[in-house]
Amino acid sequence: MAKVSMKIEKRASLPIQAPRSWHGMTSSVWFRLLAQNNFSISPSRCPMAISISFVSLANSLMAATSERIYRKRTMATQIEQPPLFVIGHWRTGTTWLHELLVRDHRFTFPTTYQCMAPHHFLLTERWLSGPLNWTMPSKRPMDDMAVGMSRPQEDEFALMNLGLGSPYLEWAFPNRNPRYDQYLSLQGLDAVTKERWKNTFEYFVKQLTFRSPKRVVLKSPTHTVRVATLLKIFPDARFVHVVRNPLQFIPSMVRMWTRMTDAMSLQVRRDPISVDRILEVFRLMYDQFEIDRQLIPTNHFFEVRYEDLVSQPLSQMELIYQHLGLGDFEPARPAISECLASGSGYKPNKLELPNEVADKIYECCAAYMKRHHYPIANEREPASILPSTSSD
Repeated sequence: MAKVSMKIEKRASLPIQAPRSWHGMTSSVWFRLLAQNNFSISPSRCPMAISISFVSLANSLMAATSERIYRKRTMATQIEQPPLFVIGHWRTGTTWLHELLVRDHRFTFPTTYQCMAPHHFLLTERWLSGPLNWTMPSKRPMDDMAVGMSRPQEDEFALMNLGLGSPYLEWAFPNRNPRYDQYLSLQGLDAVTKERWKNTFEYFVKQLTFRSPKRVVLKSPTHTVRVATLLKIFPDARFVHVVRNPLQFIPSMVRMWTRMTDAMSLQVRRDPISVDRILEVFRLMYDQFEIDRQLIPTNHFFEVRYEDLVSQPLSQMELIYQHLGLGDFEPARPAISECLASGSGYKPNKLELPNEVADKIYECCAAYMKRHHYPIANEREPASILPSTSSD
């Protein structure tokens, strides 16, 4: 059966000076990625590869210096308050919820700079983060969310730059059709690799805690399928799971994956990102999550519908605080209200949903839609223009 793809409107490419995900790698991590893909770089992407190579050498030098200064103290850091994980499929509202939560000054979070420089941010953040803001685009490649070196970021980028496997590595060499699905659930990894993943992630969280000894709020859709492993590292961790109608987030995910690949790749992409591939990842994620969610104590897990978060943001935030024992919500209310009033990057737009795409989504996501009370296939309307958002 032929793969189903969507037509994605073109978007301006990132400025030449804008950092790509790979700019945060040390030379050993960077050249290993190149070697694994036979250095199959498109000629037009060679300038990017050359710049990353030079930056990776600087990262290696700064990482070695930072290790000597901070390693012992970071290892001795105690994580007094268990992390709070914002989980859910891409484009379900996890970024928006993350932005709201971190307005509470009692929490800390990984910034874009920290995720781009996980090897040495303790050493360099104060003097490099500000000046590097000029290199950043004003908005993300896939939507209109504002970006900046000091804004909250997915810790998955930090883990990838630290040398761990990640599904985001698919963006680097899309024409080689690589698969990194084993780094979603981590279930297929050998014991040594899995232990290294756990130790590296815990060390990164310790770095964040050493930098700011508060509860760390982490957001990454990839963590949705790693709950069992995360609980082994942080047994008292809290989880907020955001759900949304797949008819909205699956097409949005296709667009996101397309734009991120085009912005980050070291090859000029030949084939479109297929809906089938996105649904394959969805199945991998939620087959495992439905098993792992049973491991989370009920008072450490809260599920929120995106639609409720949009229509009743303050009441939903208060429920999250109450259920997870995050403290009194009132001190956080003014800052979160201010964030909501400013819009925080929220901008409605439209996504075209062809019939064949809708059929695929209904087929794959039926159990998810039924569980979370979204209309199922026999209640559907003809394919139409569905509302979406510019934030995930």
